[in-house]
Amino acid sequence: MALLGRTAQGLFWMHRYIERAENMARLIDAGLRLSLTNLSSEQDEWQSVLVTAGVEAGYKAKYADFEPRQMIDYLLSDVDNPSSVLSSIESARTNGRMVRTALTRETWEALNESWILLKRRLQMPLRDGQLPAVLDMVKKQTAYMRGAFYGTMLRNEIFDFCNLGTFVERADNTARILDVKYWVLLPTHSSVGSSLDNFQWGSILRSVSAHRSYIWEYDAEYRAVDIIDFLIFNERMPRSLAYCYKNIRESLGFLARTYGTEHVCRATADQLCDGFTGSDVGTIIEGGLHEFLTAFMVDHNRLAVEIAQSYRFYS
Repeated sequence: MALLGRTAQGLFWMHRYIERAENMARLIDAGLRLSLTNLSSEQDEWQSVLVTAGVEAGYKAKYADFEPRQMIDYLLSDVDNPSSVLSSIESARTNGRMVRTALTRETWEALNESWILLKRRLQMPLRDGQLPAVLDMVKKQTAYMRGAFYGTMLRNEIFDFCNLGTFVERADNTARILDVKYWVLLPTHSSVGSSLDNFQWGSILRSVSAHRSYIWEYDAEYRAVDIIDFLIFNERMPRSLAYCYKNIRESLGFLARTYGTEHVCRATADQLCDGFTGSDVGTIIEGGLHEFLTAFMVDHNRLAVEIAQSYRFYS
C-alpha cells in the first residue's frame, strides 16, 4: 500500500531539514576559519556565507548593515531565517512528529533528544569563543540522528523518501558552495593561486567534510581542477554531486519498483546522473563552471518539484 502523500512529504522534509542544519553549521565553521585570518575582510567572508546559504535577501530585509556577530546569529539561531540551524532543527522535528508512526523508536528518540538539546543551547546567548563548541554540538547531534536512522530503519519506501530528502538537500548545498567560490569568495582574478585562494579552497573542502578525504585521494596541494573534480565527479565522496545523484537515482528506482509506476522525476534523475558519467572536469571548466552549476541547479530544483508532484506531497 502506497504511503499517503502527506507522510511521504513529512519524511522527505524531515531529512532535508536535518541535512540543512548540518550544512549550515559547516558553512558557519568555514566562515569562522576564514574570518580568523588576515587574508581578507571579516565582513566580506561572513557576507559570502549568507550568499552561499541563499539567505542574503532575507538578512538584508531585516538588517541594514553586515555586522559579523549579527550575521552569525542570523545563520545560527534567528527564527526569522527559515534556514537557520535552529529553524531547521525545529522544522525537522515538526515533520518527524507528523510521521512518528513511520519511524523506529530509536530514530524518533534521536530526533527528539537532539531537538531538545540544540533548541536549549541555540536559544542561549552566544559568548565570545563559544561558537566552535556550538557548531561541534550541531554536527554531533545531526550525526547521531543520521546514525539512528541508518542503523534501525527498514529499507522500504519510508527509507527511500528519507534518503531522497537527504541527497536532494546535500546536492543543492555542494553546488551552491562551488558556485559561490568562483563568484563571491574570490575577490579578483589576481588572487588565483595565492595564499588567499588556497586558504579559501581549503575552507570549501572543510565546509563539505572533505578536507582529509581530498588529501587521501589526491595526495597533493589544493588545485582547483582536482577539487572541482572531487566535489562533482567522485562517486566515493559522500557529498559530491555524482554520489548524491547515484543515491537519488537508486531511491527513485526502488520507489518505481515498489509502486509499479514510472514517474517523470525518475527520468530527470537518470538524465542528470548520466550527465556526470558522460562528462569530465576539463569539459566543465572549458564551458564555464558557473554556467554548468547554474544549469545543474535549475534541473535539480525541477527534480525536487517533480518528486513532490509525482508522490502527491500536498494531498
